[in-house]
Parts: sequence; structure tokens; C-alpha cells
Amino acid sequence: MIASRPKAILARLLVGSVAMGVVAVSPAAAQTTNNAPGAAAARTEVPKARPWMNTAIGADARVELLLQAMTLDEKLQLTFGYFATNADWLKTPIKNWVYPKDGLPASAGIVPGIPRLGIPNQWQTDAGVGVASQRGPTPRLRTSLPSGIATAATWNPELAQAGGAMIGREAFLSGFNVQLAGGMNLTREPRNGRNFEYGGEDPLLAGIITGHEIKGIQSQHVVSTMKHYAFNGQETNRNNIDHKIGEQAARQSDLLAFEIANEVGQPGSVMCSYNRVNGHYACENDWLLNTVLKRDWGFKGYVMSDWGATHSTSEAANAGLDQQSGWAFDRSAYFADALREAVNNGHVSEARATDMARRVLWGMVSVGAFDTVVTGDQATKIDYAAHAAVTRADAEEGIVLLKTTAGLLPIAKTAKSILLIGAHADVGVLSGGGSSQVYSHNAPTNGLVVPDAFPSGFPGPKTYHASSPMKALQARTGASVTYLDGKDVKAAAAAARKADVVVVFGEQWTGESIDVPDLNLPDGQNALIDAVARANKKTVVVLETGGPVVMPWLGKVGAVLEAWYPGTAGGEAIARVLTGEVNPSGHLPATFPASLAQTPRPVLEGDPKLDRDSHPMGNYDIEGAAVGYKWFDKTGAKPLFPFGYGLSYTSFAMSGLTAAADGKGIKAGFAVKNTGAVQGKAVAQVYVSGAGWEAPKRLGAFRKVDLAPGTEQTVSVTIDPRLLATFDVASGGWRIAAGEYSVMLATSAADVVQTVKVQIAAQTLDRTGK
Repeated sequence: MIASRPKAILARLLVGSVAMGVVAVSPAAAQTTNNAPGAAAARTEVPKARPWMNTAIGADARVELLLQAMTLDEKLQLTFGYFATNADWLKTPIKNWVYPKDGLPASAGIVPGIPRLGIPNQWQTDAGVGVASQRGPTPRLRTSLPSGIATAATWNPELAQAGGAMIGREAFLSGFNVQLAGGMNLTREPRNGRNFEYGGEDPLLAGIITGHEIKGIQSQHVVSTMKHYAFNGQETNRNNIDHKIGEQAARQSDLLAFEIANEVGQPGSVMCSYNRVNGHYACENDWLLNTVLKRDWGFKGYVMSDWGATHSTSEAANAGLDQQSGWAFDRSAYFADALREAVNNGHVSEARATDMARRVLWGMVSVGAFDTVVTGDQATKIDYAAHAAVTRADAEEGIVLLKTTAGLLPIAKTAKSILLIGAHADVGVLSGGGSSQVYSHNAPTNGLVVPDAFPSGFPGPKTYHASSPMKALQARTGASVTYLDGKDVKAAAAAARKADVVVVFGEQWTGESIDVPDLNLPDGQNALIDAVARANKKTVVVLETGGPVVMPWLGKVGAVLEAWYPGTAGGEAIARVLTGEVNPSGHLPATFPASLAQTPRPVLEGDPKLDRDSHPMGNYDIEGAAVGYKWFDKTGAKPLFPFGYGLSYTSFAMSGLTAAADGKGIKAGFAVKNTGAVQGKAVAQVYVSGAGWEAPKRLGAFRKVDLAPGTEQTVSVTIDPRLLATFDVASGGWRIAAGEYSVMLATSAADVVQTVKVQIAAQTLDRTGK
């Protein structure tokens, strides 16, 4: 029996309605207010001395009233933030750092408020999968979502928004009103140590999924921070590498992803990244911040720096940075006394200083942070059982079935013995490392269920969530379920010969600040899987990885599941998929290369040995906008697994594709039928092909459809005009060329089911894509 998603719990967490069809329309049309229902009722009386507390007049007007009451010093106070944790875990102590007044323990930071005006402190927490905690003997224990790439693998905006609402709720009840979530850098480099935090390689998928997570977080009166803006595609030399990319390619790739997420989620803040872009640091990049983000996209919120990403005072302020974060990570307190002096001397205008404060205030007011104010730690009110159901549903839909042999999965009820090998599957599931680290609420007080295998500092500790796949399987089968750590390969192979079914857990730990050396599973795991598969053909591999890996043993194993980092209910989710309680429906949000030789840069750019004052170069013009599957289409290389790929325990038929011009875009329709024996969810993908593009085709729309056996659903989708266009640098807008376009219905980027032709007239779009 296939279990259904806990709809009641999801509905309770979601604020407002999230139509699954949102993936089929222009992201701009998906905008709604960030003020949650009921926020206006939070203040029944508005004191005459504080007219900005009147929720009936809108965020813009409220902020202007507030600015009129502020002194210059008060405005500037909002532009400078402090790191707020004990920094003993750092390899090198932070110079000039003092624990800030009112900072919350083991948190990302604080920006002091202004009590006389009712401006609350900005209490900041990492990160995209939940309320993170800095390393220490007693970290904060909370619920973790699966990794961002796992949520992208669901292809389900509704789940992304529910997950955002869940972690936003925990952030609010933990005393935070700013969550440094919304990571979405495209997967340009499969070795990137932070790919697990992001939304994959396609701008439409990443923008839609991340935008809905942001929307969910902000429904809980918590500012979400879209990051890392922009082109932060690797961790090697991340503080100073200079990524070169032409404007057309930039606008049609990473920037389009951010643009879509901005339209869908309306984040209160954007975090600029560490790296340089075309010669200028991202946090003092006038083109990125002032031209693209604030002018072209109309972004009203504030730009905060990543921790340690500010490099100047006047240059940064005039180029669009609104808030220096996490002092004392930077070399100087650029936005403290130095900014006051710069304003007094006219190097930064008072109007710009006012705009910086305006943007910070708008970000807070727009999400209701003035009206529903955090009141300290209320963690006892967190409904961990309900939140476990949300994260488990996310994990289940994000698990991708990559290979299966008839009769092996789901695991047969007749199996008498199941052997689990590796990755501490007896006690938990792996988590990604770094600032996004959430420690499981059901873990010991130190947050660790497995002794730390990375004790040397950041991005450790190497952490496992306390959700045991072994215990979850034992609860769901009458078989004897046993575990071996796999360190003795001969012993593992010998035990495998005696088992009815073997499940090998392959792990790849990745984390912030470090990239992986290659795409192999580390520590001899490939040899272990090979030996076990030779001993028993009924070998299932469950991968817990931060991104793509190669699989030299693929032809020898019976089945492969990609589970990513599945969060604090991940063990349950894996067991439910293995036993058929849940039908896998995840599809890859990133291409799995057969080798690094197929990628745009087989050798990683930069050099880990270079210091912070060096100027290494990265050339994103190699692939330009042809990221991921587009590069493989362009070069003709055959990947190990293509973007959008995913199998099911049932079968689907897609047919009846129609397409026609619709306004400046294309409207398409088709039917999806479950032709198998069990309920399942199909991910229908619509690609488009036109002349003069960066690659042969682009993802234009997608829809996830839940179908009972034998049932059929008709689907209608609309392709955003920007996905038919090229960006015209000279005019600063988008142009659609007249001609014949192919519209393709597909189950992955490499598996097209049906194609129709559509004649499109020439169209001109403005800088917003309208």
C-alpha cells in the first residue's frame, strides 16, 4: 500500500493556497503578499506616537513614516550586524570579536533594534534546512529538512513551501526573525561542497522551488535571505575567486534563477556572496546589486553581506550593499564608524543612508516582523511530531529511484534476512556540514549520535541525524535486519552471500568551505559495493550524497536509490520507500556525469593553497548559460543519469501533447495516465527548443501529478516568455525571435515522449520579462 502525504499537517503549516500549477505560469503571476493572514489583526490600536504601526496602510507607507521619525545615527545602526556565538570552534580566533549584547547563543548574528521606535532586534539564524546551531558542547536541537537539492528533487513546490513554513515556525519559536535561507546557486561545478544546500542546475526548477521555500519561511513573520548572490559556484577560493561571465549568459542562467525566486518568494533580504564577478566583489558589485537586483527586478528589500564578504565602506554602500553582517569576520568594521564618517563627508549621500535603512525596515515590515514580534525562546511550543511528518514527506518525494531490477524493490515480504552495510545506517542518516548544520531534536545534548569523524573544525562536526534506517526497516518487515559497518570488505561480502537482500549505504560528506576532490564515493566505498554486489546480486545501494557521484559498480547492483541528505526523519523515509509503503517519485535536479571529463572544467579552477589576498580566476564563459543538461545536449556527451530522471514502482503514459502561442509565451496541454498497479506520482517535463540559444533545449514547465492505478489527468502548462527568449544586452530587455519552436513532452532531459511544433511571432519583452 502506498501511503499518502500527511495533507492535514501540511495544510496547517502552509499559509495560503499553493496551487501545483504555479510551475506552469509566469513566476511573476505567482506573487502574493508576504503578510500572513491575521497579521493586520495583531495590532488593534495604533498609538498616535507610532503611526507606522498601522497595518492598514501597507509596508511602503509604514516605512516612510518610520524613517521620518529616525535620526541619521539610528538609520545607520540598522546597517551593521554582529556575529553572535562563541567562536572557540574556529581554527583561528576572530580578531576584535566580542559577544554582542542580546545575542542568542550559537546563532548567526544580531543587528540591534531601536526600542524607542519599536524596531525589534534582528536575530539571525542559519540556514536553509532548519534552525542551525554553531558547533559547541550543547548545540540547539531542532528539526532538519532534507538538503536543498533533495527538496528540488521532489519537483513539488507545495512541499517546498510547507517545509519553509515548518522551519520558519521553528525559527520564530526559537527567538529568530531572520533566517539565512533561500540558497540557490546553480550546480555549475559538481564538486562544489555546498551543492547540497541549493536547488540544482536549472533556473526554472531552482527558482520555483527556492521561491516557495522562501514564501513558506516568511509566512511565519521571519525574513528569508535569498543567497548567495551571485555565481558562488564553488568553495575553493570562495572568498576571492573572480568568475568571468558575459551579461547575456548571466541573465539566462544563474540570474534568471534568482529572478524567478524573487518573484515567487519576495524575499525580505538578499545575501551577496564572497566571490568576485567580472572583477568586482559581489558585495560591492554595482551591476549585480544596483542595476540587476534593485533597478531591473524592483527588489525592495535589503542586501546583506555574507559573513566576511564586505571589503569597503563607500564603495560597498554606493554599489548597493545595505548591511554588513557578522562582525568581526571582516577585516574592518566598514559600516560602523567608518560609514558614519563617509556620510558626514559626503562620500555616501544621506539619501543613500536613508535608503539602506528603508530597505532593512521594508524587509522586516513586509513579513510582519513588527506586528508579530519574537519573544525569546519558546521551543517548548514546537510540535516535533507534526514537523517530523513534514520533513519525512519532503525526504520521501525527494528520493530518486535510479535503477531497479524486477522483483528486487520494493523488498519482498517473503525476505527472511536483510543485511544493511555502511554509513552508520544502524543509528542515523548523514547531514551536510557547515553553517547550515541542524542538530536533531532527538539527538544527545551534544547533537551527535556518531562520534565526530571531522574534529578539526569547520565545516564539522560530521553529523548524522538520529533516524535509523535499520530500526525503521525492522518495524516494517518480518525479516531479520542486521548491520555491518563495512570496514572489513571480505567480512561484508561473506555476510552478503547469506542474506536474502543486501542494502549498502554509500555516503559522501560535503560541507561549506571545501570542495570534494572528485565524484567518487570516498574511503574505498566503491570497492566495498563492488565486492558485495559480486557476492549477492540482490544488492540495493542507497546513496546519501551532497550531489552527483559516479558509480563504477552500477552494472553489478540490482537497484540504486539517491536519498541525498534526507533530514531528521530520513531513516523512516528510506525504509518506507524500500518496502513500498511509499512509491518513489523524485527526479534528478542535476545531471550525474559519467566522469569529470564530460564537465566544462575537468580540473577545478583556483587553488586551495592560495591565500585570501590572491586573485584566482574562474571562467564561466566556458559554458555560459549552458549549465548542466544544456552542456550535455550541446556537447553530445551521454551522462550517467540525465537531469529530470527518476523511476517509479508503477508506470506512466504521457500523450496528447498540444501547444500554441499564448500571449508572449506558449500554452501546452497533455495527458498523464498511471498504467501500472500502484498509486504513484509522475513528473511531466516540458522542454522547448529554439534557434540561437545557448543549448538545444530548455526546461519550460513541469508538473507533478498524483495518480491512482488506471486513472488519467489532463494537464495544462504555460511557458514563461523568458524561457523562449534571449537577453539583449544592448536594449537591456528580452527578445523572442520569430520562427518555429519545438515543444517536447518528456520524462527527463534525455527521454522525450512527444514533440509538436509551434510558430511564434517576434516579441520584445522589457527588462522584467513582460
